[in-house]
Amino acid sequence: MERLKPHGRLDIGEAVVKARHAILIICLALIIPAAMGFLSMRVNYDMLTYLPDDMETMKGQEILMKDFDKGGFSLIVVENMKPEEVDSMSKKIRKVEHVETVLNFDDLLDPSVPVELYSDKLREQMSSKDATMIAVFFDTSTSDEGSINAVSEIRKIVTKDCYVSGMTALVVDLKNVAENEEPKYIVIAVILSVIAMMLMLDSYVVPVIFLSSIGIAILYNLGTNFMLGEIAYITKAIAAVLQLGVTMDYSIFLWNSYVENLKREDDHYKAMAEAINSTLISVTGSSITTVAGFLALCFMTYKIGMNLGIVMAKGCVIGVIASVTILPSLLLLFDKVLMKTRHKPLIPDMRKAAHVLTSHPAAVALIFILMIVPAVYGYHNAGISYDFSAMFRGPNGIPEEKAPVLKANEKLAEDYGIGCTHMIITDSSMSQKNGHAMCKEIDNIDGIKNVLGIDAFLDPSVPRDILPARITDTLISGDHQLILVNSEYKVSTDECNDQIDKINSVIHRYDKDASVIGEGPATKDLIDLTSRDFRVVNMISIGAVFLIIFFVLRSWMLPLLLVAVIEFAIYVNLGIPGYTGLVLPFIVPVCISTIQLGSTVDYAILMSTRYKKERMAGRPKREAVEISAATSIPSIIVSAFGFFCATFGVGWYSDIGLISTLCNMMARGAIISMITVILVLPSVLMLFDKVILKTTRGLENIEAGGIRYETE
Repeated sequence: MERLKPHGRLDIGEAVVKARHAILIICLALIIPAAMGFLSMRVNYDMLTYLPDDMETMKGQEILMKDFDKGGFSLIVVENMKPEEVDSMSKKIRKVEHVETVLNFDDLLDPSVPVELYSDKLREQMSSKDATMIAVFFDTSTSDEGSINAVSEIRKIVTKDCYVSGMTALVVDLKNVAENEEPKYIVIAVILSVIAMMLMLDSYVVPVIFLSSIGIAILYNLGTNFMLGEIAYITKAIAAVLQLGVTMDYSIFLWNSYVENLKREDDHYKAMAEAINSTLISVTGSSITTVAGFLALCFMTYKIGMNLGIVMAKGCVIGVIASVTILPSLLLLFDKVLMKTRHKPLIPDMRKAAHVLTSHPAAVALIFILMIVPAVYGYHNAGISYDFSAMFRGPNGIPEEKAPVLKANEKLAEDYGIGCTHMIITDSSMSQKNGHAMCKEIDNIDGIKNVLGIDAFLDPSVPRDILPARITDTLISGDHQLILVNSEYKVSTDECNDQIDKINSVIHRYDKDASVIGEGPATKDLIDLTSRDFRVVNMISIGAVFLIIFFVLRSWMLPLLLVAVIEFAIYVNLGIPGYTGLVLPFIVPVCISTIQLGSTVDYAILMSTRYKKERMAGRPKREAVEISAATSIPSIIVSAFGFFCATFGVGWYSDIGLISTLCNMMARGAIISMITVILVLPSVLMLFDKVILKTTRGLENIEAGGIRYETE
């Protein structure tokens, strides 16, 4: 091969080819700091911490930490143990680092206090022949490393008949499962992607080169996440897989361009330089819609959207850079091997298929319109879950040994009828009479199992001083007092949310600054917040993609048609659960809406760009659409199956419900978008051809049957 010869101008392609050895050396050197950044990155497994700081529940959490020195807490259900054994275990738990308070609920019925002074309901519910309950408060927040380590130590202390529940315990189990599974996600995605690319591309070795380049780009992306301070576990879990699926296209573009250039250029270096230049233009335009989809997530008030959006947008940009620097350098390094291992691709010629697809555009359009109704119906009737335990368990369940917290929650409901626990923070100077009246009103609200507070234990005529110091010190601190309210309702249910509203109504009549905190109230805030967030994000992502297509294709009508086609595919994808009964974790619909739109609208852009080119060249509309379909379908199939393979395996393997559901739906979305673009878009282009001609720059002077070209 001849080396590139200077000709007075150094373009990007030539610069990359000439600097290929230096690029690979720098690339390898950067792996070390990237790996260090990845290993030092903190992962947050508590999705409630991403609520805005100015929300009442978050402010109440700050008071709990500041005044009571309490953050996370766990309820331990103890079965078949003697009182002295429970007491001995409680003492051991008190010695665990970061345990601030251990409150044995049996101790609330203190022997020194006449039993008739306690309320009948409290005595009835706290006295159990076979079980007792222990509340453990930590001096660090729910997902803090201190609380996580404390729960792990407590589990070593308790026996087989003890069950540790609560958000911190959920975080511990989620972290353990995620850290065990995450390395396997990328292995599964890589294996399936390599197999698919080997079959669909024309070389057995090039997919390995692709994955090497993309793998380095993924490491760079994950390594630079330390600048964010921390990332959410869902971001860490899917970032690598999603970046692989989204940026595989860029590698395919470069390889196809390189192979095409070799047909007319014997010099492999020149062919690669030209391929880099053409790829840079095409992948930059292609990646903009994907980046826009991810960045739309940043407009969520719920801050996990920004976390995921920034990481994935950054990964997309890094993927583009890697595809025109690292990848061509690797391809040239292994050029001889690549040329020897080429083969005929699996995908056949699509000209006959394109002819069939353009035969009955009106019938296809009618079917398309008829399918909109059931798609929209399913979309609006899909169940949404905000229950983090249910999101962890998923539709297929999870082995009990991997998630003991789920068993603990079942025992809490079984032995005590408790679905969740609310915490009320109110003024400590409130009179005992008012405090008792407030607690009594709360106790009478539907679904309340019991109210555990200083003024809830005793009749107003009995002074607080009669209670043991361990109880008063736990529940009163400074200007505030803490009241625990156990509810039979599960978090995020309509009954639980209605109950929280009623509790707020009661407490604000006695103390306007009182607040209800805990998983239930925080989840209720999350429901209110995300319903608005999702509408905003969808509008922004659709608007951004519309504008990008408008500037790329210089058309008013084409953006409307392309977005409509992909939005239909999104509604079909999100509408299927409405018929299958699958309950979606709340974050899934907005992620699917933005990711599927941003990453698969490229299929429609690819076909429409070629259609526009052929119409400008004077082709009649059907011939132009046939050519655009025949030439675009192979690339669309390869792209969609690359995305599918990167995500499907993870969805199938993962025991974490949220990860499994999200990856399965991303995989299904890629296939649905592919099918929709291939089957529907050709007919749409034919039916709207006249309108497209009138509203597209460069096509104004073209007639429906041919061309009437007027040069400016």
